[in-house]
Amino acid sequence: MKYMLIMRTASDAAVADYEAMDFEEVINAMGRYNESMMKAGIMLAGEGLSDASEGFVVNFDTEQPIVTDGPYGEVHELFNGFWIIDVASKAEAAEWAKRCPLGPGSRLEVRRVHDESDFEEYADNEYIQKEKGWREEQAARAAAE
Repeated sequence: MKYMLIMRTASDAAVADYEAMDFEEVINAMGRYNESMMKAGIMLAGEGLSDASEGFVVNFDTEQPIVTDGPYGEVHELFNGFWIIDVASKAEAAEWAKRCPLGPGSRLEVRRVHDESDFEEYADNEYIQKEKGWREEQAARAAAE
């Protein structure tokens, strides 16, 4: 089962604590965490994200979508990075999430990533079939790199 671990900052105090940290220590702690997941063979992807001020939101509340440049939202609404892991169970995903080197005021939201079994009743759908082909193309491209 694939799970996405979404790193969130839950408070202004957590942001201040992070900014006061030695950034090399942050890199080393995250590097050790990533390395442990790689060695366990569960990490499929993971990236940190730039500051929200560099991003934007597309709002679909109106007939024509509206693009709003960042920063946007409250601190607790933003996320700073993610990992995608492939584990045997929800409990194993929780165990890996608990190992993340985050401090007070930070949160990891953990969500299961859908797979083909979630859409079995739609197996003949044109786009479900195309999705399979796209995944095969992505895997071939990644293997060629």
